[in-house]
Amino acid sequence: MRTIKLTLEYDGTAYCGWQRQVNGLSIQQVLEEALERILCEKVSVIASGRTDAGVHALSQVASFRTHSALAADKIFLGANSVLPPDIVVKSAADAQPHFNALKDARGKVYVYRIQNTRLRPVLGRMYVWHVRYPLSLDCMRGAVSHLLGEHDFSCFCATGCDIQDRVRTIGAIAIDERSGGLLEITVESGGFLRHMVRNIVGTLVDVGRGKISPEDLPEMLASRDRTKAGTAAPACGLFLKEVKY
Repeated sequence: MRTIKLTLEYDGTAYCGWQRQVNGLSIQQVLEEALERILCEKVSVIASGRTDAGVHALSQVASFRTHSALAADKIFLGANSVLPPDIVVKSAADAQPHFNALKDARGKVYVYRIQNTRLRPVLGRMYVWHVRYPLSLDCMRGAVSHLLGEHDFSCFCATGCDIQDRVRTIGAIAIDERSGGLLEITVESGGFLRHMVRNIVGTLVDVGRGKISPEDLPEMLASRDRTKAGTAAPACGLFLKEVKY
């Protein structure tokens, strides 16, 4: 059998997330059904991670094994010919036989986009979080310093998450101003907990509004209590930017 590595871009607005679910349409389901049409066999596609409902991807990596002899460039062309407009295969290539998009991933980079303007945006509104209150970027950047490195991120983990080991290492967080009031918060880590980036962003926005002090972050982390951190930022502004191997 061959192993095929895919790089995908998708708009997660209409989907219940990456993973197949009985109560909604997922990216995985749509992609597997498209590949089945091209390869004339059922395949199971493994992604580098399960993006949640409404979350987008600029470069999600996935892999699958197939008996088909169809060339990778034909798989690329064929899949894109049947996929809906909100999912595209950016590249397809033969990988080492034992390559696994999930197990072999060494880190991920997420970017969160905030539209910080008084008026709500119309065009592009589905890909940003509109925050109309003025934000202090200096305070937000001051809070970031407390999040870097290895910590127990329980206070930023989704309620009800069953993962026991919640220690993660954040390698970098950048807050950049773009034109037109757009802010981009980029977070890089070897691994993330469920809703971790969205909860961090929501907390940073509370810091920027003056509701939380940057100096509160160490105590927040030490509490391991989700209720001590800010409200989760909405899914629409979150993008999986890069997967590192």
